[in-house]
Amino acid sequence: MRLIDMHCDTISLLVQEDDVNLEKNPFGVNLRQNPFCVDLEKMKKAGSMAQFFACFINMKKFMEANDCSRLVGDDCLRMKSEVCTQAYKSALHMIDRAQKEFAENADLISLTTNYEELIRNAENGKMSAFLTVEEGGILDGNRNRLDHLYEKGVRLMTLLWNGENGIGYPNSRDAQIMNNGLKKFGFETVERMNELGMIVDVSHLSDGGFWDVVKHSEKPVVASHSNARVLCPHPRNLTDEMIRALAEKGGIAGLNLYPYFLNESGKAGIDDMVRHIEHMYYVGGEEFVALGTDFDGFDDGELEFKNIGEMNGLYEALKKRKFNDSQIEKFWSGNALRVIREVL
Repeated sequence: MRLIDMHCDTISLLVQEDDVNLEKNPFGVNLRQNPFCVDLEKMKKAGSMAQFFACFINMKKFMEANDCSRLVGDDCLRMKSEVCTQAYKSALHMIDRAQKEFAENADLISLTTNYEELIRNAENGKMSAFLTVEEGGILDGNRNRLDHLYEKGVRLMTLLWNGENGIGYPNSRDAQIMNNGLKKFGFETVERMNELGMIVDVSHLSDGGFWDVVKHSEKPVVASHSNARVLCPHPRNLTDEMIRALAEKGGIAGLNLYPYFLNESGKAGIDDMVRHIEHMYYVGGEEFVALGTDFDGFDDGELEFKNIGEMNGLYEALKKRKFNDSQIEKFWSGNALRVIREVL
């Protein structure tokens, strides 16, 4: 059974380690083998076909580092634009770092930009790497930046993270924020991503923004790392109505392994993962469920297994719940393959 994981934050950790340990270890950590949740050796153990590697930007940290809160008027707008540019350059640095890793490990993995390359890699015994950006705020209203990200190999963008940006508003427990939809540039971004052949990712987006994307996108849409809200009432998860709408659009949702999105207690195991998969299957159908672990994107809560190399435990649990091989194959890779083929 070949695995496609729609989301991990490992590249961000590699870059952080570069910055922290440069003097102590000039070679830093690498993608082939590291202490994180995802590396090439663990991916081989999991039978990985493809991994989506996110270039994650925490815009709030960039704003705080530049003390934007004390500014008003034009000074505030100018500083925010400068901060977005810093964040954009940081994303480009992550992309370069990732591409360096893929080049140095070309015997195992290859940067991939479409379905045909993915299949060719699999036939040649290689894993595939898709680059993504998690935080569309780095565009700062500039469509040329989106085009440049595409030229650099990015094939999926999570429209925002946990804060408002030029595209729209985040998930929130504040109903007013949660009901806000896309901004004008948000609609333009979805349209341009459709034109380029980039996957639009609604994870982290407000409910209002979600519905705007589903209504206006001409291509299937994904929630790369989101679960079922009825089972765990976190605003990052999807309501049943959202699950049905994504499924009708031909989209998918990747099961997120962050314990607090699986179980309110923050202590989650394989049974919790299976419950969410079962629910998304019953509501959205067997063409809807995918995997988006969010590995290396969280460090709190308790999870029954610790890295991507242990994913076969979930496979065995699904078998015991009487899912057949054809259904699990769709969850493991088939549904993601379909979206890749249709969008990229």
